[in-house]
Amino acid sequence: MFEQDYLMRILVSFAEAIRKSMMKAAGEEDPEGSAELIETAIGIATDLDGGVLLSLAPESIASVLLVSGTDPRVAEYVAQSLLLEARYLREAGNGQRADIREGQAHAIAEAFGFEIGLEELTPEEWDEFFSQDAPTDVEPPQE
Repeated sequence: MFEQDYLMRILVSFAEAIRKSMMKAAGEEDPEGSAELIETAIGIATDLDGGVLLSLAPESIASVLLVSGTDPRVAEYVAQSLLLEARYLREAGNGQRADIREGQAHAIAEAFGFEIGLEELTPEEWDEFFSQDAPTDVEPPQE
């Protein structure tokens, strides 16, 4: 029960961070800032140093997540968010880093055995994606 509550809190927190990054990208037209929000959320969700984790080659990031015991649902959120971050990075003119994030996303999906699209999710698809595992009795974290 405790583990399930902990996982749900991570997923709710991660969902909130993704939504904030999307609002920041749309409202402030700050794709670089939105990419940073996603990187921070990934570090929190995986309980690993996000900067170190995201500096790894695609195959290495997938291996670290497998070895660290990352829940497959969290891994799927991470992979999808990396595709979203790649879009923000391209908008900010950082195509090389965007390519790395896409490679990391696909490596995670392959390692954990799920599929992700070639394109990132739309805001509506993110809402649907998050509602798949969303608990009904957990409140999002307060700032």
